[in-house]
Amino acid sequence: MSESVKRSTVYFDPQLHAALRLKAAHTHRSLSAIVNDAVRAALAEDQDDLAAFEERAAEPTMSYEALLNDLKAHGKL
Repeated sequence: MSESVKRSTVYFDPQLHAALRLKAAHTHRSLSAIVNDAVRAALAEDQDDLAAFEERAAEPTMSYEALLNDLKAHGKL
């Protein structure tokens, strides 16, 4: 095992753990590899979301009440 790998204890719901073990066996991958990939994907999605928020930070905001009034004024409500 590489020195750059960190060990951690993770507690899974029993059914989720069984599903992960089956997936690991079916795909010939370790449970750690599957979990690492899933965590990477979740973190990448978070990073994409934060980038989208940053891109939209300068957009004007509208209150919920103003939105409803606008929709009603344009016959959408």
